[in-house]
Amino acid sequence: MSDNPFAVVAKAGDKLSELSTPRPIIDEDRLAANIARVQSYLDSHGIAFRPHIKTHKIPALAAEQIAAGAKGINCQKISEAEVFAAAGFDDILITFNILGPQKLERLAALNERIGGLKVVADSAVTVDGLSDWFSARKPLVVLVECDTGGGRCGVQTPQEAAALAGRIDAAPGLSFGGLLNYPKAGAAQEVQSFLSSALKLLEDEGIACPIVSNGGTPSLFDAHLVPAATEHRAGTYIYNDRSMVRAGHCSFDECAMHVLATVVSRPTPDRAVIDAGSKALTSDLLGFSDFGSVVGYPDAVITGLSEEHGVIDLSKCSGERPAIGEKIRIVPNHTCVVSNLFDTMVFHRDGVVTRVEGVAARGLVW
Repeated sequence: MSDNPFAVVAKAGDKLSELSTPRPIIDEDRLAANIARVQSYLDSHGIAFRPHIKTHKIPALAAEQIAAGAKGINCQKISEAEVFAAAGFDDILITFNILGPQKLERLAALNERIGGLKVVADSAVTVDGLSDWFSARKPLVVLVECDTGGGRCGVQTPQEAAALAGRIDAAPGLSFGGLLNYPKAGAAQEVQSFLSSALKLLEDEGIACPIVSNGGTPSLFDAHLVPAATEHRAGTYIYNDRSMVRAGHCSFDECAMHVLATVVSRPTPDRAVIDAGSKALTSDLLGFSDFGSVVGYPDAVITGLSEEHGVIDLSKCSGERPAIGEKIRIVPNHTCVVSNLFDTMVFHRDGVVTRVEGVAARGLVW
């Protein structure tokens, strides 16, 4: 029996055509190029980069991002941060309001283990809960999350940001770490205005602001238009997906993740059925009306998903159509969700497997 727990999935040297499907596959050369491209862009503008690991959830890939020049990592859950801390990562930012004794106990243990843990808060309730828990423990660094137009979490005005920063600065057990936002795409001017106003208020109060963290792959290549920011966070860029192609951030040739699927039925000339359903491609449309782009068959439309079946409309295909037993590749709408649907990722170069990595932080509870 092999010592490799993933050998049942694939092993180095296997051909992709031999793999059981459905299976996400990652092109090594595209992956490396995506990491290098984004790091080079941010380096050229003097902006620190903090990649979000929610896209891949794989410590080996985060290590590649750090080796390329990233300053630390961004997690969304304590469980993710625990996995990456155990893998040796020390500079970790968790971008989520953390509440309740179960989470706070684990957060405190994590803060004792690593030296560069940081979290966010956007309310007095969250700040006071953190302070109550950490007042007799190693101090915790807390950033104020600001809503600069993304419409998710965050204080609503620069004045609220400054007030909450002051509360953190004065709170026992806490240290004010800076400002953070997740903006809507194309809103660099609004982000800069909000952050610069908040920074001026903090300066007037004599509160130092060491980090100003801007975020998101959708606004990644506008990062240089927000000079107030000291760092940028992005995740999807490492694989890219159909939504990033639509946004103009990459081409299909820069999408490192494909979902490999097999045509299992051709009930009619205009319909194909594949073995990749919502448990492989996700039902996350991200504004599309279909469920992915079929490589080599640009006019094929994945019209519907059940759990294990995907239905493809071939009526607009003028040339050859996929046959029963044929393996096809699909660029998913949203790569981050695909990562959370599988225990492993198969990496390849020119159709030959190079490695298999476990998705170590996949599916974990908070």
